[in-house]
Amino acid sequence: MNWNLAEFTAAYGTAAQLPACTTPEIAFAGRSNVGKSTLINKLFQRKNLARVSSVPGKTATINFYRCGTVTFADLPGYGYAKRSKSELVRWEGLINGYLQGDRDLRAVLLLIDMRHPPTKNDIQMVNFLIDTEMPFAIVLTKADKLNKTERSARLAALPQELPQYEDLNVTVFSSVTGEGVVSLRTLIEEITVESDQ
Repeated sequence: MNWNLAEFTAAYGTAAQLPACTTPEIAFAGRSNVGKSTLINKLFQRKNLARVSSVPGKTATINFYRCGTVTFADLPGYGYAKRSKSELVRWEGLINGYLQGDRDLRAVLLLIDMRHPPTKNDIQMVNFLIDTEMPFAIVLTKADKLNKTERSARLAALPQELPQYEDLNVTVFSSVTGEGVVSLRTLIEEITVESDQ
């Protein structure tokens, strides 16, 4: 896969708008402001492929990107409280419509802020992915914001905090140092490109 050839293709705000799936897909999920857009930009070595915002809850659509024969879906962040009830209903329908639709979804990359214990919403998402038997991997973001001691402490706590931790694929990621980029690219290529050869 040529990671430099990614392009934004479309954004959709309701499940009814979602196009039919024609390629293998990888989805990025996580709470608001966890760093999904930043991760996408780092994976594809582009500064502004995905728009990065410091305002939580900014992404209200599913944004699709294409790289070679693989489609990447950036799901809107969850857990942002300042949304109206109608907006939350639309958001939930959009996410569920995507995740439970007839798609060639090879994996969900679930981003969790490494600096803090997983939120209640993070745990709910892990349990949902386990219960639906959807392939997924955990990406621990913002690793560069922890010192060595803090990092060790967070990694030591995770087995008690995340369900079925021993069975999870976990990658530590930093957009600043580039840690985890090669591992994630390798994982994505293994489950998309090579399986279609």
